[in-house]
Amino acid sequence: MVPSGWKRKLLVKVAEIRTGVAKGKKGLKDPIEVPYLRVANVQDGHIDLTEIKTIEIERHQLERYSLLKGDVLMTEGGDFDKLGRGDVWQSQITPCLNQNHVFAVRVDKSEMEPYFLAALSGSHYGKTYFLSCAKRSTNLASINSTQLKQFPVLLPPLPEQRKISQVLSTWDKAICTTERLIDNSKRQKKALMQQLLTGNLRLLSDSGERFEGEWEEVHFNDVLKTLTDYTANGSFAALAENVKVYDEPNHALWIMGRTLKSGNYEEQVRYTDEQGYEFLKKTKLFGGELLMPKTGDVGKAYLLPYLNQKVTLADNVFLLDFTDQILNSFARYFINSEHFQNQLRRTMYGTSQQTIVKKELRRMQVLFPAVDEQEKIVKTLNNADKEIELLEQQLADLKQEKKGLMQQLLTGKRRVKTDAMEVA
Repeated sequence: MVPSGWKRKLLVKVAEIRTGVAKGKKGLKDPIEVPYLRVANVQDGHIDLTEIKTIEIERHQLERYSLLKGDVLMTEGGDFDKLGRGDVWQSQITPCLNQNHVFAVRVDKSEMEPYFLAALSGSHYGKTYFLSCAKRSTNLASINSTQLKQFPVLLPPLPEQRKISQVLSTWDKAICTTERLIDNSKRQKKALMQQLLTGNLRLLSDSGERFEGEWEEVHFNDVLKTLTDYTANGSFAALAENVKVYDEPNHALWIMGRTLKSGNYEEQVRYTDEQGYEFLKKTKLFGGELLMPKTGDVGKAYLLPYLNQKVTLADNVFLLDFTDQILNSFARYFINSEHFQNQLRRTMYGTSQQTIVKKELRRMQVLFPAVDEQEKIVKTLNNADKEIELLEQQLADLKQEKKGLMQQLLTGKRRVKTDAMEVA
């Protein structure tokens, strides 16, 4: 049901849907090279101009394909979350084109505000429509220009559209500010790691004196008690027959390489039952152990949380056990440091999927201070991590609150006053 005073029209009735330039055309006459936007540039609620590529077109086509200020850019698809996402082009680059996988929607501004359309297409209302008519395959979806033209847009009066856009813009600014704070905090932490983990910056001890003395340089193998990757009993066929994997908690947590991908421990967590746990090579893990995946984030180090359940490892995860000279918490930071990771990548082999060579890993050189200085370094970097985690939680909260507000405002369930900037 359309709210009082609102209309519903097909997008094609209030906007021109413009397709973009296809890559790879040969034999162009009088070609010119022009910047263009790809799907990667068109994010949900902003345009990412970090990397802009160029494309060749014929000179006489420049006007036809050039973006204008106020064009609403939308992606034709990809992952489900990419479907219909977009933002309003502000002519940050002139001239600039759009690739054929990005639509440019030029609205009739006597009927519709560009920012209102961008918000509506990215809302639950818009995504529901696009998913309902999209061509789907595994984890992918796409729409064509015909389906986009048939998008039934909701049209409040223009003053109400502007107010809704202004309200949502306030949230966008808060989200953008928080994202910048996160990026700055991550850059600062990276610089801090570079200084602390190479001994270029020395902290103060409990006595208030700055740590002194040379750090010890040894081979990785000299401070490792064990570097283990566990394998299942029997063949792969036997593994498939005896180990059932579940998405929901069942009995034992089965940590695989992809479980640790992108630093998110809870991503793609899997479980196995008692029979599977007994079949697997059992590993007694209590929490605090250091793990290194051989798939996913290859070569990164993760501390296992303290879990009140049985845990076993897949054969694509290393378990690292250090001597008393190195704390696991410190080892996690120096393994994940840019300096160590650069060394490690030079020892790997493989193209599409790189693999760690245990022998080469053991031979790598590491530099570390005394345990009391390690503890201070860990505490400092933990504090930096907590600051980033707090900002990331604030960002998640802002996005969730904006999502709920969009659902209310863009469907008329909650109305705005057009004579003052406040929500009714």
